[in-house]
Amino acid sequence: MSNIVETIKTDLNDAIENDKLVLPTLPEVALQVRDIAEDEDSAIMDLVKVISNDTALSARIIRVCNSPLFRGSRAIENLNMAVGRLGMAYTSNLAMGLAMEQMFQATSDMIDKRLRATWQKSTEVAGVCHVLAQHYTGLKPDQATLAGLVHLIGVLPILRYVEDRDIQISSIMLDNVIDEIHPRIGATILQKWDFPKELQNVPLEYANLHREVPTADYADLVLIANLQLIAGTDHPWTRVDWKTISAFDRLGLDPEVDMSEEEDLNAQMEAAMALLQ
Repeated sequence: MSNIVETIKTDLNDAIENDKLVLPTLPEVALQVRDIAEDEDSAIMDLVKVISNDTALSARIIRVCNSPLFRGSRAIENLNMAVGRLGMAYTSNLAMGLAMEQMFQATSDMIDKRLRATWQKSTEVAGVCHVLAQHYTGLKPDQATLAGLVHLIGVLPILRYVEDRDIQISSIMLDNVIDEIHPRIGATILQKWDFPKELQNVPLEYANLHREVPTADYADLVLIANLQLIAGTDHPWTRVDWKTISAFDRLGLDPEVDMSEEEDLNAQMEAAMALLQ
């Protein structure tokens, strides 16, 4: 079975090296939203028009707007009001991120479960990233949310490869392949998608517990968000002395404080995670 693992790794690495890896493409609505957001001449109604073609996406954005994270004095009843409250930049990043959910599905039961679990984890990390960015950094909460949603995007081609070839492999061995290769694939995908440079490095950097950079960035947020979600579990990262992880310092956080015990902050994190699911 270990030969299968090495074969998969070799095939995928060779495909990356030779630019032959079949990478996922952004959903059409995400591409349209981004084009509008990047066009200086576009207006809120242009964004509303595109998003309104996707009923489910429209409903989720309105729900986000009425959540405790954004709720104003007046309830939001339609997409036009929602975009007006969130702003074009936040709405476009949120719409792009949420539109990606449709990519995390498959026909085989095993792969479908893995993809859905990957998306679930991505949404949880994104929710925590949003709250951390809002409370502890000058980083943009919308970019932080998107960073969380895409940090595992490199898992997609790996699971597609296994599904397309009907490879029989244990979960442990599949995890081994994913852990080793997904960061590089993820960075390649985000580069292909022309994501901002500060997001392209997130898949590569978020799992580096001892990275040293001058100032807090989105990879720091994703790292700390992951740590918060595995606190109290038997994950290998819980056996590391978190006081040695400099990302806490850059974000102004105490590694010995469990943020889930801070009632207001925990409520916001749970609200943010729930919104994205």
